[in-house]
Amino acid sequence: MWIGFGLVVFAIVLWLVGGTLNFFAPNFPKWASLGQLGTGLANRWPNLLALFVLYGLIFSVAVHFLRTSVRRFVAGFALLFALSIVIVLFSQWKPANQYNLEAPIVALVLGLIIGNATTIPAWFGTALRTELFVKVGVILLGATLPITLILKAGPVALLQASVIAVITFLVIYFVGVKLFHLDKRFAATLAAGGSICGVSASIAVGSSVKAKKEHVSASLSLVVVWAILAIFLLTAVSKALGLPNGVAGAWIGTSEFADAAGITAASSFGDAGIQAFTLVKVVGRDIFIGVWSLVLALIAVYIWDRNEDASVTQPEKVHKGQVWERFPKFVLGFFAASILLSLLYAISGTAHSAAIDKLVTAPLKELRTWAFTFTFLSIGITTRFRELTSVGWKPIATFSIGAAINILLGFALSAGLLGSYWATLGH
Repeated sequence: MWIGFGLVVFAIVLWLVGGTLNFFAPNFPKWASLGQLGTGLANRWPNLLALFVLYGLIFSVAVHFLRTSVRRFVAGFALLFALSIVIVLFSQWKPANQYNLEAPIVALVLGLIIGNATTIPAWFGTALRTELFVKVGVILLGATLPITLILKAGPVALLQASVIAVITFLVIYFVGVKLFHLDKRFAATLAAGGSICGVSASIAVGSSVKAKKEHVSASLSLVVVWAILAIFLLTAVSKALGLPNGVAGAWIGTSEFADAAGITAASSFGDAGIQAFTLVKVVGRDIFIGVWSLVLALIAVYIWDRNEDASVTQPEKVHKGQVWERFPKFVLGFFAASILLSLLYAISGTAHSAAIDKLVTAPLKELRTWAFTFTFLSIGITTRFRELTSVGWKPIATFSIGAAINILLGFALSAGLLGSYWATLGH
């Protein structure tokens, strides 16, 4: 949270003293020939070096507090950064632009190829910090989403996300327990991953209900694989049906299983798609991780434990502060960044809005793109499709049934019941 919000504050301070964050944001132009590519690289290598130093420094501080070798992280991050440069340059190639091959999608595909075709050395694996990269990116995303839009559209997004989350959770849980006779805690962990916030929800809820470690790992694997499949499925269907950008973004926000994967898909639908996705996923779903963790912890302690062990007469106390402990703090950074930029625009007036767009918001968007590129590379490289074979078919079937219902209901709400609302988002 502090890294993402700190970058936003840094951008504003630079602008106030007459500078700009653009020096740290190498925005490569589109190119069609090797000559144009060479010229673009020659003009921007100082900016690339500055960006590497900036991100390398702040991420190294985080890694230090995570009690991981900073030296190994820097070595791995250098390779990750080099791969990201190749990906960003490829995405700016004009033929790639014609097929909407955005940097995040290219990063995911390349990462999957690398991760499933080669063995990753330990020093490189140290740099694959998916959760760190994506949450910094989401906070930077908040800086480009006006708080007025959040206040206006947030209640609708919250309602839509809540309906889908509750239905999807109940479907996955009862299919797992009643149809396939999975352990209740395992089913709850799967249901949280498929209905609330993917990886983070699986970890938080799995810990709250004391699910087995292997069950949490299985849930994480299913979330990541389905999230990757949903990127291509939701994007392809949305484009084939000609859905408005806002509608596509809302559907993705409702039916994707992870923030990183959802942003990848939503980036194909412009600012309206990203805004709708963020409202439904971050504002509507992510903020409930802490609440769901507490509720399920209470159920596990006062119902499941007693039913499984008749000797339990005094169940352990559930710490009410768990809501705060499990609350995704990066959401606070997201809102803080949105409020801060909105205040800057309001105080500065329309006379300076164009300058803020160019010198503050634009470089933050570029830094966001790089953060998400690191994220998707990390996701791809750390995803092992062969690991699903150890999960068994019942959890796969359970999660897949819930995912299918989630996607269909998400479409019905986003394109049907609330289609006209999301189509005019931001107008």
